[in-house]
Amino acid sequence: MTVVTLKKWNIKMGDGQPLVVIAGLNVLENLNLALEVGAHLKEVTTELGLPYIFKASFDKANRSSIKSYRGPGLKDGLAMLAEVKAKLNVPIATDIHEIDQADAIAAVADVVQIPAFLCRQTDLVVAAARATHKAGGLLHVKKGQFLAPWDCKNIVDKVAEATGSREGTVLCERGTSFGYNNLIVDMLAFAEMKKLGVPVTIDATHAVQLPGADPRTAGASTGGRRDGVATIARSAIAAGADGVFLEFHPRPDDALCDPLCCLALSDAKGLLTSLKIIRSAI
Repeated sequence: MTVVTLKKWNIKMGDGQPLVVIAGLNVLENLNLALEVGAHLKEVTTELGLPYIFKASFDKANRSSIKSYRGPGLKDGLAMLAEVKAKLNVPIATDIHEIDQADAIAAVADVVQIPAFLCRQTDLVVAAARATHKAGGLLHVKKGQFLAPWDCKNIVDKVAEATGSREGTVLCERGTSFGYNNLIVDMLAFAEMKKLGVPVTIDATHAVQLPGADPRTAGASTGGRRDGVATIARSAIAAGADGVFLEFHPRPDDALCDPLCCLALSDAKGLLTSLKIIRSAI
């Protein structure tokens, strides 16, 4: 059986375990909003009996336009995440973009996430893996939009060589480039990636992106199909995903990053209830 454990929080992810929910904001906007979203999602997941990890990025380094909002940055962002962690008593997930960020991020984040576009950056993967392994956290690696599922073997091998073990590694499916400005999710990918001996999650939010195709900005930002998030999430759980990655906002259209992809916070309970039922059924 493929199971990883976030020991500090007694959270297990993998075969035979409850569905793990990694959810929150796309990017940190302010502390009050982060606390609002995190508190609501903690309440919902506690009621449903689902393990919960709060997610938010302190920096969105891969924005389409140089003018796009990126977040508060490393220092202020980690301070904000640390406060969310302390006040809500929840584990934290956030992205890493540069090698020298690894130790600082792993000291705050229980789940360190490699963005999809950076999943083949060997030095970054190695630095994040070592820092996360040392801190007792999990490394969550998003499969690049350009990779076949079985090609993730190289990512897992890099982590194993850097840390001496593949334990603590989780792969994430977030769609594959399908022509221009479009992504698809191959439901057979989950079984293929789980053959590598690691749990696999679904990033249902970013899987509905239409990269560089926001009609409101003439391609200066990413478009999306919000209505498809639930469909992809439910299908992926049925296909064997061990965790779900979702982004919410109280007012999705006002979100400062990927507004066309994130869900209304009020939709969280309904969607997560259905995902729990599907997970139990399989």
